[in-house]
Amino acid sequence: MNFTYPKSERLKSKTTIDLLFSAGKSVSKYPLRLVYVPVNLHNEEPIKMGVSVSKKYFKKAVDRNYFKRVLRETYRLNKHILHVEGDQRYAFMFFYQTSDRLPYSEIEEKTKLLFQKFVDQARSDSPQ
Repeated sequence: MNFTYPKSERLKSKTTIDLLFSAGKSVSKYPLRLVYVPVNLHNEEPIKMGVSVSKKYFKKAVDRNYFKRVLRETYRLNKHILHVEGDQRYAFMFFYQTSDRLPYSEIEEKTKLLFQKFVDQARSDSPQ
């Protein structure tokens, strides 16, 4: 199992990010939200992931950066859950949507539940 978050897995494409916000579907598990869209990626990575913490909830950059680090870490350790059968590739945006300062253990547990919820939804959405 590969517990890394390489540069090639990071979501940086402006067109893909625009596509996420215009045509993406989402799943939520308080306080986290995962917006996803199937994409045709030209490289070998099956997932492109970005994280976001709103300035609305955390005014100080140091606080936003802390929660972004936590989201990236929980993704890195649990990304194996996101791999759905088939060759479908996805772009994700992972959001922390509350001003509550939850501990790492609770965020990790919610991340696991959120990723499992995505897998269940992706399986039901895919044509059989």
